Amino acid sequence: MDLSIIIVSFNTKKLLKECLKSLVTSYQSLVTDHEIIVVDNASEDGSPEMVEEFAKKYLRKPTITLIANQSNLGFAQANNQGIKKTKGKYLFLLNPDTRVKPGSLEKLIQFVRKYPEVGIVGAKLINPDGSVQPSVYHFPTLRRAIKEYWLDKKGVYEKYSPKGKKAIEVEAVTGAAMFIPRKTIEKIGFLDEKYFMYFEDLDYCQRVKQAGLKVYYLPEAEILHHHGKSAAKAGPKAYQYLIQSSKTYNGFIKYYLLFLILWIGQKWQKISGKK
Repeated sequence: MDLSIIIVSFNTKKLLKECLKSLVTSYQSLVTDHEIIVVDNASEDGSPEMVEEFAKKYLRKPTITLIANQSNLGFAQANNQGIKKTKGKYLFLLNPDTRVKPGSLEKLIQFVRKYPEVGIVGAKLINPDGSVQPSVYHFPTLRRAIKEYWLDKKGVYEKYSPKGKKAIEVEAVTGAAMFIPRKTIEKIGFLDEKYFMYFEDLDYCQRVKQAGLKVYYLPEAEILHHHGKSAAKAGPKAYQYLIQSSKTYNGFIKYYLLFLILWIGQKWQKISGKK
């Protein structure tokens, strides 16, 4: 099997259904064998039942598999559950609040086949209004935080979207649409389950780079993304997960130093009228 798509869902029934429909459309032009694995983190909105009905109506088994968890295991652990069930040569971690545009899957596959040094490829994310969504990360450093928030050097710390129409090597891409050759999993291992939600993508990209593989952003592969809709389902806990994951990734001292730099910088920007 060539392609395995893993989707982790949590109370995103309507968006998940639209995502699955977009994949059905994409499959019509795919010549590769493929599968979808939906890992549901104990949704209470009927998502698991919808997936089962969708599989019967739109897809021929066994192209879709449902893993229904009895509790919310978090993003990293649920993705790892899905990855362990996959058979594909290429894996695509995809958020349920996305819609894959026709031709994008083929472009991702063609790119990784052409460049064997690729460890991860991130797709171009599009907002519902058609604008480009920032989806590429810099690894956070104190120096970069100071440059952006104190010295007004835009685009050196915050998430951004690269310019141009050609693939470009980057430091890290968002986990909302992360394309991974199986060789990367075999060399690097799975997502770090210390991260319940957030920062697992940064951590994984960093481990990929440390292993000598490359991370790319491919603007030709376009995916519509309702940014924040998945996280919103976690409610107030989402912010708690963000803080905890940031502390895990950066360490306590660096976390609080970054917090101080950003807080002072934002206050200064407000006072000076720059923001």
